[in-house]
Amino acid sequence: MTLSSAQARFASPSSVLPTLLLLGVLSALYSCAALAADSAAAAPSPARFVQDRFAIGFWVDPPLDDQADAHYREIADANFTMLIGSSAGGDPKAMEKQLALCEKYDIKAVMFCSGVTPEKLPTGPACWGYALRDEPGADDFPALRAQVDAVRQARPGMLAYINIFPNYASEKQLGTPTYDEYVSRFLKEVDVDVLSMDHYPVFKPDQADGRDNYCANLAVMRKQSLEARVPFWNFFNTMPYGPQTDPTEDQLRWQIYTSLTYGARGVLYFCYCTPVSYEFPKGGAIIARDGHRTRHWEQARQLNAGIKNLGPVLMRLTSTDVRRVTPDSVPAEVLKDTPIHNITRDAVDPPNDYLVGLYRHEDGRRAVMFTNYRFAYTAWPTVEFDVPVEQVKEVDKATGNEIAVRDDSPEMPGTQLSLDAGEGRLFLLQPR
Repeated sequence: MTLSSAQARFASPSSVLPTLLLLGVLSALYSCAALAADSAAAAPSPARFVQDRFAIGFWVDPPLDDQADAHYREIADANFTMLIGSSAGGDPKAMEKQLALCEKYDIKAVMFCSGVTPEKLPTGPACWGYALRDEPGADDFPALRAQVDAVRQARPGMLAYINIFPNYASEKQLGTPTYDEYVSRFLKEVDVDVLSMDHYPVFKPDQADGRDNYCANLAVMRKQSLEARVPFWNFFNTMPYGPQTDPTEDQLRWQIYTSLTYGARGVLYFCYCTPVSYEFPKGGAIIARDGHRTRHWEQARQLNAGIKNLGPVLMRLTSTDVRRVTPDSVPAEVLKDTPIHNITRDAVDPPNDYLVGLYRHEDGRRAVMFTNYRFAYTAWPTVEFDVPVEQVKEVDKATGNEIAVRDDSPEMPGTQLSLDAGEGRLFLLQPR
């Protein structure tokens, strides 16, 4: 598979999307900004984008060539629910073709439409919206707000999508003294309907563990998205480049379920098709440059199937807290006033190491995502809920149904929960 030159340019992790401005999207949108601003006071507020499904997506879409139908069937077979795509560019026929394929395979699209003015942006059942920019600094916020307003006026209810920096960006890149201020200002000044960032943790054993900083980034996203009352999504790493090793299936699972534990309503793979760029000499995304599936395709298919089944419940949850049970902590103290009273372990098992996400279901019930923080070991804890286990339901990854909690070691006292490396399990409890 040979990717378009546009995809090759856009796919740099250090500057995935800023090149769009060179392709004309800024000038096209900004030309309508003054008119939108002048009429904003008199006109009713346009409808805002409302996310209607859990986003399982990616960056770098396949080309719209004579095999396009097979490419999009392959995306659907891997249980993706959306994509962020640039293969159509600003060509009207190509955009129409891409949206038709997305509609056929029940995939939502956020599209780069370079050089297209807001009133000519494509629409249709499969179109969620339009990608405007990647990783802006604070100095870019006023111009981005003008673009977002122009899109809203021309296409009410559609998403004006912008992906922001991770927390390891420099102060110069952010344009603010702190990351928290950067995210807060972005939400207030640009007024987006979805908060999104990319963060690629390092898992190499000879370097500092990148997991805690990934969690710190998610904690800021969680806090700021709750305050702004918008969902958040995040990109995670799927391929080797720069200092990044090629993630194992367990490391993919860890990144995904950690995001869910912090309340994400979208997880995005970087990348689906392997970019053509000097930065990716090894290749190794979900689809190789020659079009064949790498091992990550089957890994993504299985992981996505579970997330897709959890998705309808996840979309009805609001994060209320996240607790971290470390090997050195006392679980009962860390988990005080949560639906889990205590966690104990067998002497032969590794020390406790968990993330516990707490949520409120829209029907009033409590929810808990119990996640194995280790990506190299399974976990087999004994878990004590604050109600009899018979009153607890689990959301089944295989079906999406609510089922009775299975004791994975019924010969042992208490309730044992088996967790794969990096896996989370979602439980529902009645309100207290």
